Amino acid sequence: MQNWNDIYFTSRDGLRLYARHYPVPGSQRRPTVCLAGLTRNCRDFHDLATALSTQDNDGRDVYAIDYRGRGRSQHDPDWKNYSILVELNDVLDFMTMKCLHRAAVIGTSRGGLITMLMGVLRPSALGAVVLNDIGPVIEREGLARIVAYVGRVPLPANWEEATALVAEMNRRQFTGVAAEQWAEFARQVFSDEHGLPAPAYDPNLSKAITVMGSAAPELWPQYAALSHVPLLAIRGENSDILSAKTLAEMGARHPRFEAVSVRGQGHAPLLKDAPTINAVRRFLARTDADLLTASAQAAAVA
Repeated sequence: MQNWNDIYFTSRDGLRLYARHYPVPGSQRRPTVCLAGLTRNCRDFHDLATALSTQDNDGRDVYAIDYRGRGRSQHDPDWKNYSILVELNDVLDFMTMKCLHRAAVIGTSRGGLITMLMGVLRPSALGAVVLNDIGPVIEREGLARIVAYVGRVPLPANWEEATALVAEMNRRQFTGVAAEQWAEFARQVFSDEHGLPAPAYDPNLSKAITVMGSAAPELWPQYAALSHVPLLAIRGENSDILSAKTLAEMGARHPRFEAVSVRGQGHAPLLKDAPTINAVRRFLARTDADLLTASAQAAAVA
């Protein structure tokens, strides 16, 4: 049974974009916004969003957004708009539309880069941050691997082939993922069209990523813009994007930093295992303290 609401909204340049909302009516806890990786979509957050949006005193509203050209959002006729800054503007416009201020933002990979820029351009949008396998330094080897596959993965003929394909592509880094999970993961990577696998992102995205190349600038100043909020960094034990050295440096530079390592997973952790989901849940609950105190004070004044 579907436990989310579909949201369609229009970008400032007229594209029809999509998001999911996992509602918890009346929740006093910090709303959460989930931002996916480069070619990914809101389906990646379903398990986490379901766990966070429990219908009790601990539940919170969760939103997950499909960037333009991904998932159920419209493709952009100009591939040059598949840029972090344009996607950030789409996210900020959505958050403004939904009155989401001081939200908890969970950013996987590219979503984390967008979150760091959000800290620079609109710091009041952030109340807490979870960075999933991304940091100010992107390892060249991992970035080259991503550039090599974007837009070049063959379309499977059926879901059995899709399952075999994603398992083969990921099993080296994801040694801790059970074989039966790959069928579920395949339905995140590919969309379903008339019962068959279909592309889940615009292939023109490959043009945008190729322009970026196989090296990325360091983003320590942008990371520093997150210093005003508590931060949880998640790293896959086998990650080739976020190194253990960078993770340690992130901790040294941030005053309210926590870290979680996901055993047997690479880039990026799937956010489906109970230990990781519970770590995120506990972290967000701790960051709710100021919100709950403010609500209690407002109620006392009233």
